[in-house]
Order: sequence, then structure tokens, then C-alpha cells
Amino acid sequence: MSIVKINALTVPAEQREVLEQRFASRAGAVEGSDGFEWFELLRPVEGTDQYLVYTRWRSEEDFQAWMEGPMKAAHQGGGAAGGAAGGDRPKPAATGSTVWSFEVVQQTGPKQA
Repeated sequence: MSIVKINALTVPAEQREVLEQRFASRAGAVEGSDGFEWFELLRPVEGTDQYLVYTRWRSEEDFQAWMEGPMKAAHQGGGAAGGAAGGDRPKPAATGSTVWSFEVVQQTGPKQA
């Protein structure tokens, strides 16, 4: 059964647009990864300053392979947005991050007509 990783990002109001633009510009960065099933960026509507980054994976091993490969390279300046070696990296849009892990035990979708 699939696993879900939810990264709860604390994002100050003045950084919301920056965060959303950064996720939009990384389109395609995870979609080709082995075992990747789904991605959603959830914007808070009220009562919190936390965005939720929802990803779904075939297995924990697939998620870990992505974390140690493409994700690690992108966050260490190895991604397309990286400049010259030793160049300035943009300031993070989030001020905090917590990752939650879940196993999918039940699921359903819309009924087919």
C-alpha cells in the first residue's frame, strides 16, 4: 500500500507568493521519480500560517531514494535554479518545517457513472 508524506511549512504572509512561485517553477522535478504517485501544495485558508506539501509514494524506499537523490541535489544548489559554485542561494520562504508520515490503509474515489 502507498505511503504519504506531508511537509507542514510555516510561511509568513509576506512569503506566501514567493513559496508558491518556487513550487510552480519546479514543475516536473518530482513527477518523473520512480514510485512517485501524487503531489499537492495546499494553501492555508484560515487559522494557520502552515502550507501543506502532500506527496504520495509507492513505498518508503521510493521516497527515500528521491530524498537522497533528486531532492537532495535540488536543495543543495544542484538543481536548475542553482548558479555558479559558491553563489548566493535564495532565502528560504518557510521559517519552519515538520514532516509527517502515513500509510494509506483505505482509499476511495468518485463512483463511475
